[in-house]
Amino acid sequence: MDGDNTFYLAVAAMAVASFATRAAGFVLMGYIPITPRVEAALRAMPLGVMIGIVTPAVAAGKLPELIALVAVGVSMKLFRHDLVAAMAGAATVAICRWMLAA
Repeated sequence: MDGDNTFYLAVAAMAVASFATRAAGFVLMGYIPITPRVEAALRAMPLGVMIGIVTPAVAAGKLPELIALVAVGVSMKLFRHDLVAAMAGAATVAICRWMLAA
């Protein structure tokens, strides 16, 4: 293997840590009763993740990201579906960047 062994060790450790957190989540959720409050929290989680991903891009204030934010808002208002809104935003950023580069 060419390369630094420390790099490979770090990648392996990150993979083990990622798997452990996912597996622990599944195991531990077996012990938690799903009350309406827990269900509401689980339903809100994807929105929180999306906000965490989008906020730095919007804070940068670049034009494609700001236009995509509007597209996401409009598609959520029209379709009320997270996946459709995310795809609309990603497509809008890609199209805007392509048009501005040309």
